[in-house]
Parts: sequence; structure tokens; C-alpha cells
Amino acid sequence: MAFWPTYTVMQVHIPPYMSKYQEIFNKFYQGKYSGRKLQWQASLGHCVLKANFRSGQKELQVSLFQALCLMQFNEVDEMTLEEVKEASNIEDGELRRTLQSLACGKARVLTKIPKGKDINDGDKFSYNKDFTNALFKIKINQIQLKETNDEQKATEERVFQDRQYQIDAAIVRIMKMRKTLSHNLLLTELYNQLKFPVKPPDLKKRIESLIDRDYMERDKDNANQYNYVA
Repeated sequence: MAFWPTYTVMQVHIPPYMSKYQEIFNKFYQGKYSGRKLQWQASLGHCVLKANFRSGQKELQVSLFQALCLMQFNEVDEMTLEEVKEASNIEDGELRRTLQSLACGKARVLTKIPKGKDINDGDKFSYNKDFTNALFKIKINQIQLKETNDEQKATEERVFQDRQYQIDAAIVRIMKMRKTLSHNLLLTELYNQLKFPVKPPDLKKRIESLIDRDYMERDKDNANQYNYVA
């Protein structure tokens, strides 16, 4: 079974006062949907934190990664990069971008020592009690990872691999309903149904693949026409 888009599963350390609610939902979900598997994607999580500053209380709209970093300072006043990493188990690159968004961005709810735009080994962080903002609800955006050309190509290829299942399903669905269809009309139907851009050569490859797997066949009298194989 394929899922799109794909995400790398990251096993982060969730505090007990959060994980108990996660377990409650797990039991609810498994009781309601037997046979299904529930997988938590930490990279997609969002939280709303109530934060107390000298200027008053604020609501911080943050990612789960940002929340896990900030909640470390409920117990201690200062932590190093390495200590936050050990406590949260967030992947190193993701952690550095997360701390950068909290200590070096527009809403600096953490203070970094020494000051600077980059997060380096040995950097120390503390809760910025003097943080001020005119807004009560503050959204702190994550810093996005910049992909290299090779990484971008690899991502595009992986996305296309995941989309192949959707293309195959659409072709079979159309041919099952129409029984017989010309190549151009089939492409027109596919473009009407598919919700993502795809090139004609890629569609042709999927058609050939389905012919090889006996889902459909090329008409014996007209090579530009396809017949559905029941």
C-alpha cells in the first residue's frame, strides 16, 4: 500500500502529560476502526502553548517540534543544544532549524548564547522572559529546509513513484466504464480526473504497464485504440 505524500517517521520524546492523551486517542481509533493502523507523524503536529512573560500571558501557535523544545524550559532555565537534542530526540538538522525559528526569528521566545543567526554545537538557550509582542496569539513559523538540485530531483521522482498508483487506478476505472477508448480520448479523461500535473510520456508508460499486466489490451485492428480486459 502506498501513501502520498510520504514522510519520514521520527520517534520523538513526548512528555507523559501529552502522551497519555495520545494513548487515549489510540484506543478510541482502534476501537472504531478495526484493522487499520494509526501512525503518528511528528513533523505534521501543531500545538497551542500558553506562555507567561513579564509583559503578560501569550498564546504561541507552534509546531510539535517547537513545542517540545519550549516545554523543556518548564523545568530548567538554560539548556545546551546537545541537552535539548537528548531530551527531545528530534533529528539534528530538524532541531537546529527549530531552535533557529525560536531564538533567531521574528518572535524570539528563546535567547541564544552566543548571539548569531546559525545554531552551532555548544550553543546555550534560555527562556526569554522579557519577550514582548502586541498580539496575544502569536504564530511562530518553522524555518524550511532548502533542497539542493539533486534532493529536489529525488523528491520529484519519489512523488511520481507514489502517484503511479493513482494513475493506474484512474486508467482502470475509465477503461472499465468505457470498455473501448482511443489513446487521445483516454488521455483527455485522465487529465480531467487527475488532480496533479503529469506528462503524456509518463501516462503512456503507465498504459503500457497495465497492458503488460493484462488489465487492458491494444486493439488488434487499431493500434491507437485500447480495450478493457474483464
